[in-house]
Amino acid sequence: MTISSPALVCLQCGTTANRATVQMCRRCGLRFGEAPPPSARLATCPVCYRETDADGRLASLSRPGLRVDIASHVDEHERFPVGDDSWLETLRVHDRIRIGRWSAPYDLVRRYLVTGIVDAGRNRLALHNSIVTAMTQIQRWGSDPTILGDQEEWRAAREAVEALMARFHAPGSVRRTE
Repeated sequence: MTISSPALVCLQCGTTANRATVQMCRRCGLRFGEAPPPSARLATCPVCYRETDADGRLASLSRPGLRVDIASHVDEHERFPVGDDSWLETLRVHDRIRIGRWSAPYDLVRRYLVTGIVDAGRNRLALHNSIVTAMTQIQRWGSDPTILGDQEEWRAAREAVEALMARFHAPGSVRRTE
């Protein structure tokens, strides 16, 4: 079963129609409501980073068994947040985030907090600094690893990232990393 938002939404790219009379997406040329072709690059949620399924929809967060377009899915995140984004914004300094005495690209850290994956694709934005190294080590070996040749800086950065992870995923918590 599927539902769609009141606005017409392209199931390939997620663009919404600005008028009810519009029938085709201005970005990709697909008819609104039509399933994307198999080779299409699908829309990705800017909140939880999930890519839509082949039909251009995602499982509803609020109503099990229903499938919604990307615009409705993003709206559902108002009631189903992935973490404490308002608190995370308080640590932001322009396009970077300050964690203890370290800083790293904000988007990379937020993506890691939400997905648990350090993006290492071809278009990698990561700077090889202590925060990124700490995130990679936590992803690979867990929260309290024994690492041959471990450095004090890496250990301290891992502890800072772990505290940040605990606070981000527990919105009511008073624990802060500074």
